[in-house]
Amino acid sequence: MAEVTGAPNGKPRFSRILLKLSGEALAPAGGSGIDLDVLAQFASEIKEVVDLGVQIALVIGAGNFMRGSDYQARGMDRSTADQMGMLAIVINSLALQNALEQCGVPTRVLSAIEIQAVCEPYIRRRALRHMEKGRVVICAAGTGNPYFTTDTAASLRAMEVGAEVILKASHTVDGVYDRDPMREPDAKRFDRLTYRDVLQQNLKVMDSTAIAMCMDNRMPIIVFNLRKRGNIRKAVMGEPIGTWVESGPQP
Repeated sequence: MAEVTGAPNGKPRFSRILLKLSGEALAPAGGSGIDLDVLAQFASEIKEVVDLGVQIALVIGAGNFMRGSDYQARGMDRSTADQMGMLAIVINSLALQNALEQCGVPTRVLSAIEIQAVCEPYIRRRALRHMEKGRVVICAAGTGNPYFTTDTAASLRAMEVGAEVILKASHTVDGVYDRDPMREPDAKRFDRLTYRDVLQQNLKVMDSTAIAMCMDNRMPIIVFNLRKRGNIRKAVMGEPIGTWVESGPQP
């Protein structure tokens, strides 16, 4: 498996990335909604990466507002619950766009469901053009379809825009573990895994559809802790943080 090492001459290892953020990371402690101080911190860290010349596409979840699966479990129609989740993602995307632009980072929200009064529709060529111009592209509303998670949306958009890696930023853990480290302190953290390891051991990296898509298209994933300042930049630079998921050695 490839070594995770920094690029030479202090340059970023990756020039185009897909950053997957947890919506829950935006919530105030013990509550729901958006903590503007946390949002500003994330925007500042993303700006550091933009200033390196890295092109960024971004997908954010909506767990700080709602999860469609929770509403489905209480009797709501799954399609309706997922559509509500997509709208919540748009809210988070607009908030993050505002925070980034306050930092001086040009940003565009492109939504998989058309809401032209507040954001552009997602069109692959338009997303690529924005990125080429140095704008952060926030891909909102998931895939635009029910039954697909934001993990799957992140994998899909990463392929479409030609990202070199998916950076999955966790708000709770610093990588992938064999068990839940929040409940079992002796859980083992992995430095490297293959996609097949993740699927066969049912490890909580991304959902199985997203992992299978990454495996089929050889898209590496780095899972790391978002709460530690500077980790997004470290991941982009190729420093050995978190857990690296990719294909095994080739025959």
